[in-house]
Amino acid sequence: MKIGFDNDKYLETQSQHIRDRIAKFGDKLYLEFGGKLFDDYHASRVLPGFKPDSKLQMLMQLKDEAEIVIVINADDIEKNKVRGDLGITYDLDVLRLIDVFRSRGLLVPSVVLTRFADQPTAVKFEKRLTENGLNVYHHFTIPNYPTDVDLIVSDNGYGKNDYVETSRRLVVITAPGPGSGKMAVCLSQLYHEHKRGVKAGYAKFETFPIWNLPLKHPVNVAYEAATADLNDVNMIDPFHLEAYGKTTVNYNRDIEIFPVLNTMFELILGKSPYKSPTDMGVNMAGNCIIDDEAVSKAANQEIIRRYYAALSNQTKGVGSPDEAFKIGLLMKQNKLTTDDRPVVAPALKKAEETGAPAAAIELSDGKIITGKTTKLLGACSAMLLNALKSLANIPDEVDILDAAVIEPIQKLKVSNFGSVNPRLHTDEILIALSMSAVTNPTARLAMEKLPELRDTDAHATVILSETDTRILKKLGIRLTTEPTYETQRLYRK
Repeated sequence: MKIGFDNDKYLETQSQHIRDRIAKFGDKLYLEFGGKLFDDYHASRVLPGFKPDSKLQMLMQLKDEAEIVIVINADDIEKNKVRGDLGITYDLDVLRLIDVFRSRGLLVPSVVLTRFADQPTAVKFEKRLTENGLNVYHHFTIPNYPTDVDLIVSDNGYGKNDYVETSRRLVVITAPGPGSGKMAVCLSQLYHEHKRGVKAGYAKFETFPIWNLPLKHPVNVAYEAATADLNDVNMIDPFHLEAYGKTTVNYNRDIEIFPVLNTMFELILGKSPYKSPTDMGVNMAGNCIIDDEAVSKAANQEIIRRYYAALSNQTKGVGSPDEAFKIGLLMKQNKLTTDDRPVVAPALKKAEETGAPAAAIELSDGKIITGKTTKLLGACSAMLLNALKSLANIPDEVDILDAAVIEPIQKLKVSNFGSVNPRLHTDEILIALSMSAVTNPTARLAMEKLPELRDTDAHATVILSETDTRILKKLGIRLTTEPTYETQRLYRK
């Protein structure tokens, strides 16, 4: 993929912009981090050149000035809410985040449980945190939040929340997912700091939508596609337009809540530091795009991927028809069809020719490799082997895995593990290939090409098993599937 984003410039300009915002407020800045702090694969897909951990790397440049407070909604703990991308609950993700941040030398002393009401599972989680040396604070539900501003900004509103003890000038507020209460924690802290005579400010760091790109720019449309389940809509910021006569982009929730926030700022600080939602942001990503054509092309592909994901989730029973419908409208708006995804047509053609599931992958040079279902291999396993052979310039007629290597694994699956499908999944075929590579130079040559599959696109004509989906994701292959299953079985794994 052609690079369209200057990551080094981003790290430099973003960290300096945050330092400037800290200086504006004097003593302390509470910085709400929206989205993912260190595994932002959406950003890396729509802004080629953006590293998934760019925001964390940027924060590392400020680590001597910063500490991190993680926020989690106690109701989410009680409901065992799961992160869709990782498949782990929000409380476990808090532990994961703490480990990652600390491994980079960042200070993570505290966790805030919002909407706390002595929920039993939340209480157990708090005990686990405190036993591991973390400070835990409680924030409570405020009646009529966020409309009853007089109550909210009072000793019976924010004043009832625990004051989070902090020690650094920059306090990053992050969370395992949306709806955790990050902004409320920031504003509650402003209230408490003001009562203590501390000059503190608030800013928001959210990569998307990118405020200085056009409203209908593919990168901003891709953000709408990514948040279709949240009903987020990109909008022109009317407050910014009125105050400065400049057109900028924000999203509906921030625009809708801004009058309330502005009133809160006035009650807390005496005067609001901001004239618009855009003013609150510190995102510099738009200034680091170096090839608009490249990022537009990448963003359009992301919109199509999101459409396929929504359709497949609907088939799986975990998605809403409204989500797929909305993304479909976005595709029409950008004059996109599924045919604009190069791997779709070859996969469908191979499936039609063979009468069985098939898959296709586009290599970095644009070459498209297909894989078909056989007695030995699933379509994606065949696709992987064929792609590795192509990258290693191994002729098609050369088998890099002998049937004698595959058949014992099939026997183990069927006879000992009770599997009804003897064909090898992608993880099994890669293990077999790695074992063969010890004695087979051709297999070793193919294995050495695995890293070159990262950031490629693939499409399968049926919804894949969890195993195949997970392995392709680990390899960095951006997968889409047709929204249909290979069989009509009700139980799937």
